[in-house]
Amino acid sequence: RVHPAMASAGGPDAERPHPKPFLIGVSGGTASGKSTVCEKIMELLGQNEVEQRQRKVLILSQDSFYKVLTAEQQAKALKGQYNFDHPDAFDNELMHSTLKNIVEGKTVEVPTYDFVTHSRLAETTVVYPADVVLFEGILVFYSQDIRDMFHLRLFVDTDSDVRLSRRVLRDMKRGRDLEQILTQYTTFVKPAFEEFCLPTKKYADVIIPRGVDNMVAINLIVQHIQDILNGDICKWQRGALNGHGRTYKRPFPEQAESAAVLAAGKRSHLESSSRPH
Repeated sequence: RVHPAMASAGGPDAERPHPKPFLIGVSGGTASGKSTVCEKIMELLGQNEVEQRQRKVLILSQDSFYKVLTAEQQAKALKGQYNFDHPDAFDNELMHSTLKNIVEGKTVEVPTYDFVTHSRLAETTVVYPADVVLFEGILVFYSQDIRDMFHLRLFVDTDSDVRLSRRVLRDMKRGRDLEQILTQYTTFVKPAFEEFCLPTKKYADVIIPRGVDNMVAINLIVQHIQDILNGDICKWQRGALNGHGRTYKRPFPEQAESAAVLAAGKRSHLESSSRPH
């Protein structure tokens, strides 16, 4: 986290032209394992050991773009009576402009959100240009303007009971009351998932059942990102979206049947057919 005073975009280096990054959207319900999947991808690519400014792959969260709440909304939030899972809870204009600048290879400032006090902090995070950007959140595919910016869309599909148990444990660690957590889940989280998040699953190119436990899917995606990092990133520009003239450097090794797994517009369940429902 960097104070805004330090965020004046990094001197002469900032003027250097940067390649346009490959933008990957990662969606899924609350506590489905979106950020864990992103972190595992970073780890397998060896990016965690790289100094932040030198990283070729970075993770951003939609959670950073929650709106600044009014005093009345803040009071509701502290009682668990504010709907953080509704599309209107996000500053979609700021999110869109930030992603647009990222796609153009610019250095940006991302807000910092405090989940304990439900407020946006004064300090921001400076995000430097990268070759691949993972943007994760429950509603990253909801707005068409934002959805169309992604070159690849992943949906982490995790059982609702597993997600609820994770959510309870996570929110209790944040100092929340169990009854309030469960009331909030049944009042806001579950209905919003069914109304706003789940319908966006159809926009995914790749569906990852079981999240980070599905290492077959994650290894395929890591291999794909590795191919992008090894190739000419400039080819992955917005004009190449929707499959127009889009080619991949090479198919996944020894995966003849999986070569089309990540082809544009294809939605794939990377899952064993023998897995019980």
